[in-house]
Amino acid sequence: MPEPVRIVFLGGLGEIGRNCACVEVDGRILVLDCGIMFPDPDMPGVDLVLPDFSYLRDNADRVDGVVLTHGHEDHTGGLAFLAREMALPVYGSELSLGLAGNRIDEAGLSGQVTCIPVADGERRRIGPCDVEFIPVTHSVPHAFAVAFHTPQGVVLHSGDFKLDLHPVDGRRTDLARIGALASGAGIRLLLGDSTNAEEPGFTPSESTVGATLRRVVAAAAGHRVVVACFASHIHRVQQVVDAAVANGRRVATLGRSMGKNVELASRLGLLQVPDGVLVDIERIDDLPDGEVCVVSTGSQGEPMSALSLMATGDNKWFRIEAGDVVVISAHPIPGNEWSVGRVIDELHRRGATVVHSGTEAVHVSGHARRGELATLLSVARPAAFVPVHGEYRHLSHHAALARSMGVPDEQVLLCVDGDAVRLDDTGLHRDGTVPAGYLYVDGTVGDVGHGVLRDRRLLAEEGVVMVVATVDLQRHALTGDPEIATKGWVHAPESEELLGDASRVVAAALVAAMEEGAHDVEVLNRHARRALGRLVNERTRRRPMIIPVVMAV
Repeated sequence: MPEPVRIVFLGGLGEIGRNCACVEVDGRILVLDCGIMFPDPDMPGVDLVLPDFSYLRDNADRVDGVVLTHGHEDHTGGLAFLAREMALPVYGSELSLGLAGNRIDEAGLSGQVTCIPVADGERRRIGPCDVEFIPVTHSVPHAFAVAFHTPQGVVLHSGDFKLDLHPVDGRRTDLARIGALASGAGIRLLLGDSTNAEEPGFTPSESTVGATLRRVVAAAAGHRVVVACFASHIHRVQQVVDAAVANGRRVATLGRSMGKNVELASRLGLLQVPDGVLVDIERIDDLPDGEVCVVSTGSQGEPMSALSLMATGDNKWFRIEAGDVVVISAHPIPGNEWSVGRVIDELHRRGATVVHSGTEAVHVSGHARRGELATLLSVARPAAFVPVHGEYRHLSHHAALARSMGVPDEQVLLCVDGDAVRLDDTGLHRDGTVPAGYLYVDGTVGDVGHGVLRDRRLLAEEGVVMVVATVDLQRHALTGDPEIATKGWVHAPESEELLGDASRVVAAALVAAMEEGAHDVEVLNRHARRALGRLVNERTRRRPMIIPVVMAV
């Protein structure tokens, strides 16, 4: 009897980002993607959010490698952090490995990672599993669906995909190969991208953006043009270049990741830039306004990105002037709407004309809508289905779609991070859970923890009050009045009476405690915190963080 196959979901189910799963065959583990998530507004000071690697760390001796579906950071950005835990062979397209390698090199961990490039349609033995890399169209070139040929049959992960019939590079999603797998031994389990499962119809072709960009650039005759997009969106960059060339413009990159990715894609032959078109950003002021086109990072309003710095006048390479045309060729990721809106406002204040997805068709999604998802289900005809990659509502809609397409109810499992499923001779079953919490990264610090985030939220919402007192334990007296310092609670110059009352309340509480026999500084700290907390609550109905500092002499 064939051994069961186990799949463990470490991230990406119930959120956009942190995509990471484990496929376990004959006791060995293959990691499928290892991504990051960008922080929500309620995660102050956090730079990145990672999957919980404790399951992989505890089973490091069983890990045979990492397989990448494509090069986006929500699928590759966690590799540099996982590489700190273990040496990793990583399989993916040459572009995916190049994009992921940028972060790994920056972390100084290139020696921990062995990059193994694979080609379209290649089938490679990794441990006990045959892994097949099937071309799909997405918003980054050379994305894959991945078919795991296991003792329990084919487990197919769709990767991030869309059915673009007119892709910029001509590389379409290989439905024929997926159909051949379904017509052969069949697809036992499909794991499907759910990002646009709520959206009806079909996602427009990426090539439609090119036509809009050409029109927008042509209409900006005599004015400088800046186009902001994701640095990994090589197809979008190609269309910006094409629009610039068609209108007699030169192109400069702005933003470190944009420059790196353009150089990488050009070297791999994925970006075609005619000779003499690409110029250094330092030379851009030497060109007439009508010949300038800058392709920039910052489409999500990130505070220190190239576009945000342009909007505030702080970009040393390019200053926005009245008449400039700025195209934001991306849609805000959920949670980034305010940041993008702020950037657009600032650009308008500087006299720029701003074109974005709300005013022109300058962006299309790289993910399949319901019509495309139904098409994939129809071609793949899976015996079982688990929706992946999306918030819970996306997963729920995709699960309902799979049932409507004929997948048996009991073989459609709606999972979340930490869930494990088992595929055996009787079908697909739940198989327990593993740790799958958030790992917060702040600067170079690892997990800052829920406690730190809770403190940061409290400081942001209620402020902090510090009381400093010096006591003479021998005399059971204070050497002076306690000093009250506050940030974000009350404005000190306008609250002298309240702060004076706070000092007197703390003094009385400390004297009373010492007279009752308290002589330990920690005990006195508790008395000070309790007394000050009561006053703060009674007088202001607020709950700031209270920090007592009692020193004994």
